[in-house]
Amino acid sequence: MGGGGEERWCLVTGGRGFAARHLVEMLLRSDIWCVRVADLAPSISLDPRERTAPLATPSDPAAPSTSPPIYAIGPISSKVSGTVAPIRAFEGIEVVFHMAAPDSSINNHQLHYSVNVEVVMLHQFNDSYSETKAEGEKLYIIGDGNNVNDFTYVENVAHAHICAEQTLASEVGAKKAGGQAYFITNMEPIKFWEFMSLILEGLGYKRPSTKIPVTFMMPIAHMVESTYKLLSRYGMPVPQLTPSRIRLLSCNRTFNCSKAKDQIGYEPIVSLKDGLENTIESYSHLKAEHKKTTSKAYLCLGGGKIANTLLWKDQKQSVTALLLLIAIYYYLFTSGYTLITAMAKLLSFVALFLFIHGALPKKIFGYKIEKMPPSYFNISAEQARSLACSATYSWNNGIGILRSLCKGKDWSLMFKVIIFLLSLNVLGMMSLQTIYKIGVFITFFAFYVYEKWEDAIDNSFNDAFSCLLRLKSEATQRLLKHK
Repeated sequence: MGGGGEERWCLVTGGRGFAARHLVEMLLRSDIWCVRVADLAPSISLDPRERTAPLATPSDPAAPSTSPPIYAIGPISSKVSGTVAPIRAFEGIEVVFHMAAPDSSINNHQLHYSVNVEVVMLHQFNDSYSETKAEGEKLYIIGDGNNVNDFTYVENVAHAHICAEQTLASEVGAKKAGGQAYFITNMEPIKFWEFMSLILEGLGYKRPSTKIPVTFMMPIAHMVESTYKLLSRYGMPVPQLTPSRIRLLSCNRTFNCSKAKDQIGYEPIVSLKDGLENTIESYSHLKAEHKKTTSKAYLCLGGGKIANTLLWKDQKQSVTALLLLIAIYYYLFTSGYTLITAMAKLLSFVALFLFIHGALPKKIFGYKIEKMPPSYFNISAEQARSLACSATYSWNNGIGILRSLCKGKDWSLMFKVIIFLLSLNVLGMMSLQTIYKIGVFITFFAFYVYEKWEDAIDNSFNDAFSCLLRLKSEATQRLLKHK
């Protein structure tokens, strides 16, 4: 490798990470470097493209005359920081590409700080990972609130590292670029939702058409985060729905790469369009299978016109129903009438409307008026049977619950009944107006949100329930010990 056949060695820390894999591949393609891969994995497996030469034995990782183009070392230590890495891993190395980083989902501030700040060389940030990366690289977010983002194809990230190495190899370049931090992007800002839509369409999914306000999602995210803070010690995994994630999805994240372009000669080698195509191709296993699935919310609402209305599948019908409920609210609660008076006036209006509608001719000035047939308000025998079955099932189900409670063995059922009765107690303390508002909100928005994020919400509830069961088990064990 290199001029005159002399081998030049570089080390890539965290070499099995996503960006690091592409850097290793690019270094090997350059035919300049022999590469050592250092990673925390107990055993390092190489990609097929990296197996062009056999692996050397780990007896002497510093032997340049006998070593292959790639050499795997793992693990360096049981921790990223806090332990001195074996010096042998760095013997004979000209360049170290520091690519090691903890998983961004690990919200451990000290761990991220050690890797991204102390190893390499204030404001309010979204989470520990974002904060320490900003401290290490002096990030500044710019934008005017149009939700425009800069995305970077991974090969451009690897290319930027090679540009930095080539610049630092010269004395002039080292003085100019040494110790500097650079923003690396594709230099093609794009609206976040447009970017996501292109990926979804490429995978065969529908382009998202409805956006939920941040003001609606943020309280839910804070509630999820608070639940995690309470239950994380009992094994609850880090949730995906957090305030920091909501902010990242709704704010501008664009960066100025002119410094990298001027000082290290960085230019993207893969365009955003090509990067999107490559990304979609690499995730072909996630392509939509176009299987018709029915959500739990749709089944819960009966799967008919009511479900289509409340889940906003028929937007015209949903808006009409919502406006009608709002009109009823203002008529019942802001008119000053008592409930009985308001209902009597409403029924009088309906009766008058039906009478006038029935008296009108079938055509007026050429416009055809649809007449309601006499059987319009009739209930068919099948519908009556279905209603009777539903009422019978509900009654029998309630009796079954009472029988189970009488046995005094099903604590889970008892817990559910207590929660239900407490909920009724809370509703009893509210005014009819408040209950009406909450009911409209739940029917038109809560079901819709649940259908959109059914799996995530179910997983969060399952995790919380598992934590509660663990708490119950621990409390039971403590009581038994005291006895």
